[in-house]
Amino acid sequence: MSVLRSRPTLRWLVPSAAAVVVIGGGAAAGTIVANAEPGLPERSAAQLLVDLQSAEIDGLSGTVVQSSDLGLPGIAGLLGNVQGGGGGGLTSLIAGNNTARVWVAGEDKARFALVGTSGQTDVIRNGTDVWVWESTQNTGTHLKLPDVKPGEKPAPSASEAPVTPQAAADAALAAIDPTTAVATTGAAQVAGRDAYELVLSPKDTASLVGQVRLAVDAEEHIPLRVDVYAKNTTKPAFRVAFEQISFDVPADEQFTFNPPPGAEIEEAKVPADALDKRHQAGAEGKEEAKKALEEARKSGGGDGFKVVGQGWTSIMVAEGAPTKGDLSKLTGEAKAESPEGADAAKLAEDFLGTLQPVSGDWGSGRVLSGSLFTVLLTDDGRVLAGLVTPEALYQAAAKK
Repeated sequence: MSVLRSRPTLRWLVPSAAAVVVIGGGAAAGTIVANAEPGLPERSAAQLLVDLQSAEIDGLSGTVVQSSDLGLPGIAGLLGNVQGGGGGGLTSLIAGNNTARVWVAGEDKARFALVGTSGQTDVIRNGTDVWVWESTQNTGTHLKLPDVKPGEKPAPSASEAPVTPQAAADAALAAIDPTTAVATTGAAQVAGRDAYELVLSPKDTASLVGQVRLAVDAEEHIPLRVDVYAKNTTKPAFRVAFEQISFDVPADEQFTFNPPPGAEIEEAKVPADALDKRHQAGAEGKEEAKKALEEARKSGGGDGFKVVGQGWTSIMVAEGAPTKGDLSKLTGEAKAESPEGADAAKLAEDFLGTLQPVSGDWGSGRVLSGSLFTVLLTDDGRVLAGLVTPEALYQAAAKK
């Protein structure tokens, strides 16, 4: 059985642009050696795909490095000026480097430590106990997951952000369809280990993604590095990779959380129906994710949200977003409430000022264009986003 399907905790540890956990500071991904030639036996792309889906490991520990350059210098500079450091982590996700430590033992023990320049955030799962810890604030949250009945899959962990190679690879593999060319480029060496390189290339010219390159461990068959390249570039716009890794099973003490003196711990409950939905929609892996997207397309999405297109050129469309008039009103109210509100309003105004005004047969609005994605905010209250060119969003916006 696939390591992605049989071990849910590995989906968030062994590790788009989707939901992201903010990591502060970190080592540069440039320390990872690429394109080495360890003289491995040849393996086809099809064989590597089978390797990825059939990988089984008992545990691991290591250091994960993530780097980004999404082609948004204006946004990065704006967030870098946020008072109190609130924008620092977001800035590094847009243009910078981050680092984390990970530990996995079996199916229900996992730890993810986000390392920052001034502190650390830990997410620890030990059986049915999940802890989220912020060292800088000396605060934490404790979640108690329900016991898993025999034959059921364990509940997903408290975090499933694609911040490690496995999670990024899982997302990339889910996008494989007839519009994807799959190939190999030989061998590499990552974190001191021999690896094969698997290359996914979108065929659709509307996609901004040029290639996704996965370095697959030659022995354990898990992804050690994932690079995402924008079209016509030689430097990855996004990279997540192991800088150091061991496949020894970590000791139990790594998953024991002892709150420091004076710590404030909040007890939180996970709604049972929410867990049921996550079991149904998220625990079965790639095929179920594809089915969910297909249902969203067929039904129109519901709740003001829908997905149009497929594969690499899927576009998310949300209805009921604030219009320019709504934002102006909210900005005025925020300024009147407090100095903090005024600062937030100024940030919102500055952010909108970085977006390019656009118009066409579809209407008018503002567009945010990065190297890998585009977001269109229309003046009639819609948000369209995808790993596609602005022109693809304009075409989708015209089909109201």
